[in-house]
Amino acid sequence: MRVRKRIILIGAGGHSRSCVDVIENIGIYEILGYIGTESEVGMFSLGYQIIGADKDLEELRKSCDLALVAIGQIESALVRKRIYEDIQSLEFQVPTVISGNAYVSERATIGAGTIVMPGAVIMPNVKVGENCIINSKALLEHDVVIGDNSHISTGAIINGGTTIENECFVGSGTVVREGVMIGQNSFIGMKSTVTSNIAANSRYTRIYQ
Repeated sequence: MRVRKRIILIGAGGHSRSCVDVIENIGIYEILGYIGTESEVGMFSLGYQIIGADKDLEELRKSCDLALVAIGQIESALVRKRIYEDIQSLEFQVPTVISGNAYVSERATIGAGTIVMPGAVIMPNVKVGENCIINSKALLEHDVVIGDNSHISTGAIINGGTTIENECFVGSGTVVREGVMIGQNSFIGMKSTVTSNIAANSRYTRIYQ
């Protein structure tokens, strides 16, 4: 019988519950518990306990090798990025987690700390960076590049040859035209249609009726 490696989830909100579901279904890891706020310690979510806060990670590292950032990302990537850097500095191993109900081409590359949710489709020559969320039913067509610490939200369609730089958010139901470049730290609102390049640090929402 295969021994499952224990993993800690950093975060105890809604996104962490989605992460739990994926991790349970792939059956590779044993969830030790969550890291939450001081006031949440001792509480339970989906049958797993919040076993500590950020200050406890160094001690928990002695009994657990793996950790995953399980905090969502909409307005800013800063919190996920900081936590990812913190767990790396403590020498946690950070796995790539892919739902068994996602399609990921063998010719795609998915970075450490990234989670690919159910129904996502990732096609050949796609490169996804570290600490990303590729959410449920997102489509990344051939030759797409997604930078580190980015979130491609539910049902987004990223057409071939698009580059989305580090620390971006692409909202649910958005469609991005092929070959477009979206600059670092940009926010693309829900159901937007992106047909031309977007400069870094942009907030963009354009919905065609």
